[in-house]
Amino acid sequence: MFRFCRSKCHKNFKMKRNPRKVKWTKAYRAIHGKDLSGDNVFNFERRRNRPVRYSRELTHKTMAALKTVEGIRSKREKRHYDGRMKGVTDERRRNDRKELQQQVHLVKAPILDAGTASPSDRKEKTRIQVSSKHVKHVQTSGETSYD
Repeated sequence: MFRFCRSKCHKNFKMKRNPRKVKWTKAYRAIHGKDLSGDNVFNFERRRNRPVRYSRELTHKTMAALKTVEGIRSKREKRHYDGRMKGVTDERRRNDRKELQQQVHLVKAPILDAGTASPSDRKEKTRIQVSSKHVKHVQTSGETSYD
């Protein structure tokens, strides 16, 4: 009799799919080096059902060993992750650079030459001169108005 973690697994079993070829299974991830499930650090943490007489020194040594094993495990996981992601950042940068070169018109503003731009494209600049009584608007076209 088989027990399955979810109906998805049961259905795939009934379809006679090989778990070593289905990418989301633990078997596939272990075989293809995606997980650290085959690492020896996990052997330290497995459950042992042998009764052991209580000893204070043994308990302290065990707790120290658990901390050491946890440190080793975290370093290995980080190294495993870094190894898997090493080429990803370079590839992502290459893809971003390629996309930027293809879509450069979205990033760069079009350069308008002084001779080719029409007067309607250019906005008139306005300077404000403040005197003691009146505010004087001076436009670049040479016209002056008072408010």
